[in-house]
Amino acid sequence: MRRCLSAALLASWLAAPVSAQPALEIALKQGSPREAQTREQLQRLVKTYDVSRWIFTKSIVVDERAIPHSHPVLTLHARHLLDDDLLLSTFVHEQFHWFLVEKESETKEAIAELRPLFATVPVSQPEGAQDEHSTYLHLLDCYLEYRAVQQLLGELKARQVMEFWATDHYTWVYRTVLDRSRDIGAVMAKHKLLTPLDRR
Repeated sequence: MRRCLSAALLASWLAAPVSAQPALEIALKQGSPREAQTREQLQRLVKTYDVSRWIFTKSIVVDERAIPHSHPVLTLHARHLLDDDLLLSTFVHEQFHWFLVEKESETKEAIAELRPLFATVPVSQPEGAQDEHSTYLHLLDCYLEYRAVQQLLGELKARQVMEFWATDHYTWVYRTVLDRSRDIGAVMAKHKLLTPLDRR
C-alpha cells in the first residue's frame, strides 16, 4: 500500500508543471495567422520554461508590424516563429524593462556608474539604442536577458542567442555584455538589480 501511494505521488509530481505560471493576456494587433501562431508559440514556451519570476506585466500584444517594445504594453512581433530561443529571449528582455522601471532609483545609480566604464556609447541602430541614456539602460537590460537565458537554456545556447543579437540589433550593446559581463554584473549587484535572477 505504501509503495503504491509513493508511486502515485511520484507520478503526480512528474505530471505537474515545473512551476505555477502566471496567465498571460495575449492580444493580437492585426489578427493575422502569424500573430496567432506566435501567441500559441509563446503560450507553449511559458508552459515549458519557468519564467514566472521574470513576469512583471501580464498584458502582451503580438503585432507583426511592430518592433518589440516594453511600454506602454509589452509588444512582440511574429519574426521568430521558427526559433523558440529567440522569442523566449525577446520576451524576457521586454519583461526586464518593466523591472528596471520598477527599480527606477537603483537603475539611475547603476547607469551613473556605467558611464565612466563606457565613456562613449553608440546612440543609433544597429549598434546602440535611440539615445545615450537608452544605450546605457540596455546594457543593464541585455545583461539580465543574458543571465536569464543562461538559466533557461544553458550557457552554450545562451551565448549563441547573444551572438545572434550582436549581429542583428543593439550590436554594440550585446557584444559589450558578452565581453564585459563581469564589469556590468558587478555594477548591477552593487545596486541590487540582480534580484529577479536570484528569485526561486
